Formats: sequence, structure tokens, C-alpha cells
Amino acid sequence: MDKNEKHKLKMQRHKAAIDQKVAKATEERGVTIVLTGTGKGKSSSGFGTVIRALGHGYKVGIVQFIKGTWECGERNFLEKQPNVEFHVMGTGFTWETQDAEQDKIACAAAWEHAKKLLQDESLHLVLLDELSYAIGYKWLTAEEVIEALKQRPKMQSVIITGRGATRALKDYADTVSEIKAEKHAFQAGVKAAKGIEW
Repeated sequence: MDKNEKHKLKMQRHKAAIDQKVAKATEERGVTIVLTGTGKGKSSSGFGTVIRALGHGYKVGIVQFIKGTWECGERNFLEKQPNVEFHVMGTGFTWETQDAEQDKIACAAAWEHAKKLLQDESLHLVLLDELSYAIGYKWLTAEEVIEALKQRPKMQSVIITGRGATRALKDYADTVSEIKAEKHAFQAGVKAAKGIEW
């Protein structure tokens, strides 16, 4: 058997295995995706999926926890799109505000908005960007987040991003990706670049 025939046989076996898995995946419903870990790209991945959903003509809701009101490339673009509802917590990082009570109040308001999105049957996808920080800072509990996720419309998918996602949140999620940091330009003294970092 020559090299091409071996490759063809290998790919036929691979296709048969994939086709079998596809045939078994018959349940249709929205999924919960958690993107966590120390590496760069969690929010970028979430926003990439937002653009994918919009490309199919779906409506999307977004709440950014932690992020401030400063310029953000994703928001600059997505707020102008007709099928996007976008909300920002607005206080920024806790080391910037240095006001725990103000942060907690702002988070509560953002969470109320998120809960409305999680009840909106017209939304195909909801992105809760940096939500894991709100749980880590104890502004929200994983239990109340999971309860809201359980009550959402059946076909609605949700993406939650941020470092340090709790075990309970990861256990509840359908898909979990842990993005590991190996190196980052900032650690080498490279200034954050517009259009790359924000």
C-alpha cells in the first residue's frame, strides 16, 4: 500500500468516527460556555463568537463586567450593529476605583441588566464578559448566576469570560476552555496597543 492509499484509509476511518459522533449529537438547545484561565484571548474569543452569531442574522446581548467607560474597539464596533444590545458596568477595574461599595452597586445594576437579557427569547447569544471577576470579588454568587442560567430560554447560549471561574460555574457549563498564559508582551515592557489589547 502506497503513502496516498494509507492516508486515504486513515482519513476514511477518521471520517467514520466523526460521522458517528455527529449522528449521536441530536439534542438541540443553547449551551453555556466558560472561557477562563490566565492567558490572553478570553474576551476576544467571546466577541468572536458574537460576530459569528451576528453573521447568521441572530440577535445578541452583551454585558461587560469590570470594564470601564474608556474606549474599547469591540464596543465601538458592536454598539453600531442593529442586532446588538450592549451594556457596560462602567466603573472599571477595582484597583482603579478603589471603592468596593461603588463597585458592588455598579455590579448589581449590571447584573440586573444581564438577568433581563437571560430572559429575552429573541437573543440567540448572551456574552457576560469578565463575569467571573464579579463572583471572585463576591459581588455575586456562583449559585445566583447558575440559577439565572437555568431559567433562560432553551435555545439561548451564554458565554462567560474571565480569570478564576469557580468550580461550580465550570461544572455547570457545557463547554469550558482554560486559556493558559505562556508569555505576554506587557511582561516584557511592551505598551498595550490600541486594536490589539482594547
